[in-house]
Amino acid sequence: MTERQNEHMNLTEAMKERHSVRQYIDRPLEQSIVSALQDEIRTCNQESGLHIQLVLNEPKAFDGFMAHYGKFSGVTNYIAMIGRKGPDLEETCGYYGESLVLKAQQLGLGTCWVALTYRKVPDAFTVGSDEKLCAVITVGYGKTQGTSHRSKPLKDVIKAEGSLPEWFRSGAEAALLAPTAMNQQKFVFTLNGNKVSAKAGLGFYSKIDLGIVKYHFEIGAGKENFTWE
Repeated sequence: MTERQNEHMNLTEAMKERHSVRQYIDRPLEQSIVSALQDEIRTCNQESGLHIQLVLNEPKAFDGFMAHYGKFSGVTNYIAMIGRKGPDLEETCGYYGESLVLKAQQLGLGTCWVALTYRKVPDAFTVGSDEKLCAVITVGYGKTQGTSHRSKPLKDVIKAEGSLPEWFRSGAEAALLAPTAMNQQKFVFTLNGNKVSAKAGLGFYSKIDLGIVKYHFEIGAGKENFTWE
């Protein structure tokens, strides 16, 4: 894909094209790409109150046993999803982190959400005393574009009476393209008029997953068509 095509990739295309990438080539990010990511991170932090940080040229987080067990290689850049401790932190990190994932895809980069298989490098980023590191997102030039995951049938992730509005169907289909822990897709969207509620299933990182899938749902459905309940 050319640089020009990447520039014009919209969010819907980015959702469809994006798959998890765990192996990266040894190529530093261009300054223009770093600036674009930093701008997006700044916007996310202003909107959300999070303390997201871009870490560059830092190989230690992904050079240990756990990272190799997770099949990671060549990772030197990542986004640290950090915010103030509280009941909504994980969902907020999922929502804004996924917006950064899709931005990275538009910029021609590969990404992968990582919750466990990395080492915390204390001097690589700043975590305040009232803050928590929720997850990191690897970012860089992938050796491959990754491979698509299998999705549940639409009927398994929605609850609705009667015929489905097109926007609701599109939103749920977009949510099924989202990355979730172990690809378990433990979420349900319930339709009530033009209101939608989203519920996370049980399991590790299900709240982060909920934020991720809600971001996808909004892109697919169009925010103007519904309100969250």
